[in-house]
Amino acid sequence: MAKRIDVSGLTAYYGSHKAIEDISMTVEPRSVTAFIGPSGCGKSTFLRTLNRMHEVTPGGRVEGKVLLDDEDLYGSGVDPVSVRREVGMVFQRPNPFPTMSIYDNVAAGLRLNGNYKKSELSDIVEKSLKGANLWNEVKDRLNKPGSGLSGGQQQRLCIARAIAVEPKVLLMDEPCSALDPISTLAIEDLIGELKERFTIVIVTHNMQQAARVSDRTAFFNLAAVGQPGRLIEIDDTERIFSNPSVQATEDYISGRFG
Repeated sequence: MAKRIDVSGLTAYYGSHKAIEDISMTVEPRSVTAFIGPSGCGKSTFLRTLNRMHEVTPGGRVEGKVLLDDEDLYGSGVDPVSVRREVGMVFQRPNPFPTMSIYDNVAAGLRLNGNYKKSELSDIVEKSLKGANLWNEVKDRLNKPGSGLSGGQQQRLCIARAIAVEPKVLLMDEPCSALDPISTLAIEDLIGELKERFTIVIVTHNMQQAARVSDRTAFFNLAAVGQPGRLIEIDDTERIFSNPSVQATEDYISGRFG
């Protein structure tokens, strides 16, 4: 079951450096929300706070609240590892485990999180590869290394690995930036299918991609280099791209800066 994300007053630091400041937003379940904005404005940092990946960086810490259907992900006693099971992540560059087969790449998280019979594992691997639109391309070579796939196939393998553990939310940090146009289209089509089951948040530098795949778009910016990134506005994607409320949003989308 996809879950809703409610963020209030979130500020994130790297040591003494304030990377983003006072961000509040709601991400609805079974929807795609895109984060756009110039480089260095904190989009990826904010994305990483949603599953506590930010604190993996030395000196990384957060103030404020992130609620997943009323559960405070930063509450006392909350295990960050369990948070990352609920809120999965796909990174900018495809990162299949290089020494593992295609099958074992998808099954890796399942083996860490529980005891499954081989038949159960195989069923989930097949379901996940089908869910990532990859099954028909790899079903006859599941024991081959995942690193032997093309870049676009590797990224879909990473998506299959992420959805195999049935997260409630899927975060994607520029998932198409290293891919060719055909592979990008395949990932975009897949995002449209996955939102029927998951809450999806995507960071992208591609304005056309944000307009194509997202239901809502959030624009981030910073006042000057070295200043913390802020959320400027969030609204339905159609409105953001046709009639934004803030002039800076229109300036960025129209290419006047960024």
